[in-house]
Amino acid sequence: MRKNNSCLVIVVLFFAAITTAQVMKPAEIKDPELRVLQQQYMDDLKTAGQNILAVQFDYPFYLSRKLDLDETVQKTVNQSSLRFDRYNGKTVIAATGNYFAAYSADKMNKDQRARETFLKVVLPILKAEVPPFQGNAKVQGYAIEVSHHIVGKVMGVAVERPENIMVYLPQGAAIRLLGAKDDTTKQAALLQGQMFLNAEPVTIWLNGEGPQLAANVPPADLPNASQVSSASIEVVDPAKDEALQASLAAPTLIAAKPKAPPAPTPAPRDTSGPALATLQGANQEVISQIVKELDSQAHFVTYAAPSFIAFRQGIYLELSMNTNLPESAGGSRYKIAAMAFDDHIAHLIRPVLSHFKDDQQFDGIGFSTTVHIPGKTAAASTSQAVEFFFPLASLHCYEKYDCTGQQLIEAGTVLINGERIGLDLQIAEATMGR
Repeated sequence: MRKNNSCLVIVVLFFAAITTAQVMKPAEIKDPELRVLQQQYMDDLKTAGQNILAVQFDYPFYLSRKLDLDETVQKTVNQSSLRFDRYNGKTVIAATGNYFAAYSADKMNKDQRARETFLKVVLPILKAEVPPFQGNAKVQGYAIEVSHHIVGKVMGVAVERPENIMVYLPQGAAIRLLGAKDDTTKQAALLQGQMFLNAEPVTIWLNGEGPQLAANVPPADLPNASQVSSASIEVVDPAKDEALQASLAAPTLIAAKPKAPPAPTPAPRDTSGPALATLQGANQEVISQIVKELDSQAHFVTYAAPSFIAFRQGIYLELSMNTNLPESAGGSRYKIAAMAFDDHIAHLIRPVLSHFKDDQQFDGIGFSTTVHIPGKTAAASTSQAVEFFFPLASLHCYEKYDCTGQQLIEAGTVLINGERIGLDLQIAEATMGR
């Protein structure tokens, strides 16, 4: 009997250690106010972590400090990510994690991938987190970010890359979503939140059909947060949620809201020669300072000083430079462009943007570079003209670490030798040959 009791104690202590490992330590929270909340509600955070551990995910899922990790690496790194955090000024319970499902890019579009990860991962996490915190006045919402994978083909070879979904729900909307018994109310609650796929806004439709559903539910028809008891929120796998599955099988159509009038189109930029010259004069002092500070790492060309140009109905500050890559960087032009961005251009973005904090009278910045790759002989050396044109809004998103380099690439325009291309950094750098 004593031996059995000892084994039981060991099991309990082991499970408690795993649960604690899901939650960040208060000392790791930099914000003093959030650190106090982390300490004060540690038991509730542990309960949420225990609930998450109890979920049977379709594929391996790990809470994690970092996204986009290889599974073998994920198993060895810190997996504590449950924490108090802030989202747009709101105090939220936040969690990040990696879901090792790989979706086929040929069979599932981005909306389908976002919906699948929401149903299979984000929704169970919400069901684990909300019950311990639904009555906590300090918690204003929930922010969950999950990385999954996409499988596509390059030159007939399967290539896998990560994709990130981020979901934010206010406290009341989360309670309504989990306590609702019909798909219309659930969808209306979900529409009160914000969802992003690789930092781009996306709408998740629980029935998979689109905005004709749950588009006109009066607020009075939604249950108040105070009307939803903790008993009405179950910690279950969405695959076993019969009400949700029934709603997916037989969606209820309701009338959609009339479309709002389109927002007025902003006046086009004046891209005439005199307008560009005026803008150049107004910013020349700043441009000269950029060249002085960054020339040693940017390698600006002397024959093409930074200047404002017209590009795609907008005005861009074009910075012309040289990029020197090692001989090992040789390969396809896509690989060369990707390495030029990762090894050179990406390191210039934040220093350049530090000079343009306020609203500007131009639309973006173009990093135009000639990429030089040495060969064993002078004749074997190669060069490519690569141009990256990025909108200011996307650059500032990258500057604040809210967007990845790949998301910045997708928001901008990339030209190689004057030809526009699509560029996937991970795939390009993994591809050899021409």
